[in-house]
Amino acid sequence: MFRIITKRALNPQVTLMEVYAPRIAKKALPGQFIMLRVNERGERIPLTIADYDAARGAVTIIYQIVGKTTMLLDGLREGDAILDFAGPFGNASHLGGIQKAAVIGGGLGTAIAYPQAKALHAAGAAVDCIVGFRNKDLIILAEEVKAISDKALIMTDDGSNGNKGFVTDALQRLIAEGNRYDVVIAIGPLVMMRAVAELTRVHGVKTIVSMNPVMIDGTGMCGGCRVTVGGETKFACIDGPDFDGHLVDFDEAITRGKMYRDDEQLAAARHKCEMEGKTNA
Repeated sequence: MFRIITKRALNPQVTLMEVYAPRIAKKALPGQFIMLRVNERGERIPLTIADYDAARGAVTIIYQIVGKTTMLLDGLREGDAILDFAGPFGNASHLGGIQKAAVIGGGLGTAIAYPQAKALHAAGAAVDCIVGFRNKDLIILAEEVKAISDKALIMTDDGSNGNKGFVTDALQRLIAEGNRYDVVIAIGPLVMMRAVAELTRVHGVKTIVSMNPVMIDGTGMCGGCRVTVGGETKFACIDGPDFDGHLVDFDEAITRGKMYRDDEQLAAARHKCEMEGKTNA
């Protein structure tokens, strides 16, 4: 059992948890993830390791409350325990030799991009961070991102934070200003990563994206997380999650990502009804 050390809401939809998992905290690296199961009847889901503290034995996860499992997870409190919390899985991000990078996070993807930007900053690289959200109420990790960035641009679709536009608008502006990046790291919704990759392809800038399709075991056995990269089938759990953004078949990934949407929404609705029934009983 893995005890929840701290829990706090980052916005109405997103929660940060620190979980006591000392063995994982000692081995974790940016880009890796854990697989968790809330209880014995629960499903296994992957969550990126947003941060880690080996001295405290703490692993930070950040999740959006969208389905049954994340609802169950969010029902836990500080001091409660998660049944299974395994990892680290996946390949660590290759960040060596980078002198200047643009790190881009879209929505919850900001939580995945943050540890990579933090590691680059710690290694002495110049880091420009661009993060995007639908509106100002959904912004997360703003101060954390600013602390490890040479430039930090926080964009909102509706301009409610005074900085209207998409992350691609900000990236285009930085490139037009003469910034030359060794790599662009883009993490977030598939359509956002595709748009970034299309932009950087024009400018000939190496681009890495993080793929997070449906995963069941995290070890490459089930094949559920397959993606097509450069015309070859890859498994995000063991071959990734980082891939060359210019080689990913985003159209296929977007189609596959919609396959279980109805089932996920039904499971979430049923769980909500069950919880409301218990509350009213």
